[in-house]
Amino acid sequence: MDELSLKIEELLAKKEADFEISQLFKDYFDKYINAQKQNINQLSGKKFFISHTKAVDNFIIMLYKYILRRNFGSYRPSSLALPITLVALGSYGREQLCLYSDIDLLLVYQDIKGYNTKNILEEFLTLAWDCGLKLGHKVHEISQLEGDFNKDITSKTSALESRLIYGSKLLWHSYENVISSLRRTKQKEFILAKIEEQQKRLEKYPLNMQTNIKDGYGGIRESNTLFWIANTIHKIPSLKELVPYLFSPEEYLKYRISLEFIFQVRNILHKISSKKQDLVNFDILPNLSQKLGFKDSKNTTKENLCFSKLFEALHEIHFFTHIMTNKLTRRYFCALENITKLKKLRYKKNLFIKENKLYSGFNARGKNITKILKEMLVLPKEVKSFDNSFIYLVSKSKTSQSKELKTMILKLLFSQRDIYLILKCLYEAKLFTKLFPLSKKIINQAQFDGYHSFPVDIHCIKTIYYLENIDDDFILDIYQSLSFYEKSLVKISALFHDMGKGRKLEHHLAGEILFKKYAKSIGMDEKSLVICAKLIKNHNLLSKTATREDIYSQKTILNFLALVKNELNIKLLLLLSFADIKALGSASYTNSTLTLIKELFIQAMQGFKNTELIEQSSRKLAKLKAIQRLKIYKDLDIKMQNKIKTISSTQIFLQEKAENILQLSLKARNFDDFVFDIFNNQDKHLQIEVIRSKDLNLGFLLANFQSLNIISLNIFKLYDNKKFFKIIYSESLEKENLSFFTQIIKSSFDMGKKAFIKKPKILRNEIEINLEHSETLVQMKINTQDQKGLFSYIAKVFDDFGIDIESAKIHTTKNKTRDMLLIEKNGNFCSKQDEILKKLCSD
Repeated sequence: MDELSLKIEELLAKKEADFEISQLFKDYFDKYINAQKQNINQLSGKKFFISHTKAVDNFIIMLYKYILRRNFGSYRPSSLALPITLVALGSYGREQLCLYSDIDLLLVYQDIKGYNTKNILEEFLTLAWDCGLKLGHKVHEISQLEGDFNKDITSKTSALESRLIYGSKLLWHSYENVISSLRRTKQKEFILAKIEEQQKRLEKYPLNMQTNIKDGYGGIRESNTLFWIANTIHKIPSLKELVPYLFSPEEYLKYRISLEFIFQVRNILHKISSKKQDLVNFDILPNLSQKLGFKDSKNTTKENLCFSKLFEALHEIHFFTHIMTNKLTRRYFCALENITKLKKLRYKKNLFIKENKLYSGFNARGKNITKILKEMLVLPKEVKSFDNSFIYLVSKSKTSQSKELKTMILKLLFSQRDIYLILKCLYEAKLFTKLFPLSKKIINQAQFDGYHSFPVDIHCIKTIYYLENIDDDFILDIYQSLSFYEKSLVKISALFHDMGKGRKLEHHLAGEILFKKYAKSIGMDEKSLVICAKLIKNHNLLSKTATREDIYSQKTILNFLALVKNELNIKLLLLLSFADIKALGSASYTNSTLTLIKELFIQAMQGFKNTELIEQSSRKLAKLKAIQRLKIYKDLDIKMQNKIKTISSTQIFLQEKAENILQLSLKARNFDDFVFDIFNNQDKHLQIEVIRSKDLNLGFLLANFQSLNIISLNIFKLYDNKKFFKIIYSESLEKENLSFFTQIIKSSFDMGKKAFIKKPKILRNEIEINLEHSETLVQMKINTQDQKGLFSYIAKVFDDFGIDIESAKIHTTKNKTRDMLLIEKNGNFCSKQDEILKKLCSD
């Protein structure tokens, strides 16, 4: 600054133009701002504010002194003699000035002849603008000041934060008298207006994943509002003056630490953006977290750590400022003459109910949390909200993991009353993790997926609100059809559904494990535990299936039903999914998503009529899970794992062991057209196994083996249009015949080969056809006398008509054969059914 003064003197001595001098000022200030970008990381939030404010003060004083020098030359009067005072307002007055904050400046003067004050002030403002200062300025004559300030609440508010920069002390004392008068004028109206203003800000900038740290929830404006009200009532220069009268030293320290962090965040935001920036969004968070010194840990990212710290601070500021604002202003809402009326509203000692809201005395002593819970569970149903005074009382509760507390938690979870209000109160009172220890990991945990509007903890609690306030008639009818017990199961599952997030294991699986352990610790019965754990594990199954799968496909419905098992589970799952979607936030929730999950629900409820297919799908799913547990499967690449999951034949999962299915799947990936094995145990049976990708002339193959009796034949469709055939005969081959039969198998991949096959005797009543077996398959059952070449003939007929067998199970015993074929509907079977039967049957 001294160097700048010397350069100005040199320019004045040379009588340089005003433009040269203003450019010198501008260059100096720009250089200062660039240097401060580096200084931000070296100083704490408040220390930087003070340092920066002082530097701006000095710069403004230098500008002002230059204007005086230009007007008065060597006869410049002292600052005490000139009737002008420079006053800082707003964040500048509070000494909370960020790099790119507006500099709110009030120029107070007294209009005295001979001083030419108006011209001096005009020249000063022109120079300040030429220097690039972002001034939010006001110019007032002292005699008009009080009237001007009383015109609107914004002007009056800014006056409360006034700070002398430079100028006439006499004028400053007059100004202070005006401010004192302002505080006494319409004090109640001003305080109520500030509270209403804050409520509107919170409605405009609610707590969400992209938070405004100035005007939003827990932001700097909440801190300012508390100070403005405290300053109006008690004329204090700092909130610290109210320790220990309004709040304890410990409460104030927590608040100040949180506010300091927010100051630091705001400074970094300005540095990163090179402009005024108060919104912490997804784009800026990586840079912000790095600048604040956060680093990736073993289990979470620096962005998550930064976000968690930010939300912790915002919660602390919001809690402190709202409680203390209520505490300061209660007398304005309840006049002394209303004390008698207040007594009539007394519910219990230190508890009052007014207009469906529960109040408490701010000085009431904290109780044991078990007692508090017990009182909340028996509150009159007219209580629809809790005042901050009651939340403050709850926050002072003493907690201990006693048997009584666990009993009360169970009563809360299975309560017949709405529990959202209680859970929200416990959360705001910072007792949520004391009652639900498994929630520690999700507190303030970010969700950067683009559709969650809230951190995990708030999202979980909001699901309870949407279950207790259902706005969809279809969903409401299902909810009301449940018993109180069943409704409680949905609420419990909703509350805990995302508590597995933030761990290595997938959150629905981790959540299931955590819930089981917690539920056992509080004594939940086994039936409830199992149902809720299952819902938590499958909580996103309905929405995922509805949005990612063909919900009109029978295969999709059967796979879904295999997981949910019964109608009650799907009702509970629908309600849980509804609440989960609604709790994402209004911006993310869409009617189309709800429409899809309702349609899937309807399709699934109809699907319960086909019990046989549901049972088969359940067994298939169980076998697939057994395969997935095998080490060989786990070592496979994702592409191969997915192929195994897409094996279309249900029968292979019903008939083969998990290990066999896996080995067949691996064998099927490493050939071009076909591969086969012949197992010929001369003491037992002949077994032929074929895997093919090109067409197999099954009729020709079986015709050449018709001298042998078939015990069983299985056909399974695998993946990539490959099929597996397993044929077991009742006797074995002589060794010398093996090479001949090997050649026959190879020749069977020539669809032009023909073989004579005698038509067997099959009666029409021995064939049963179910065209509605499934959406894509027809079932044919043949129960007839065992005959040589029976299935060879059936296979030949099917080959002739181009019929594709998806699966087949042939079993022969006691001269009776029982064949079950699953035939694909997309072929010729349905349209040529009568012709096929005519070829097969002998009557």
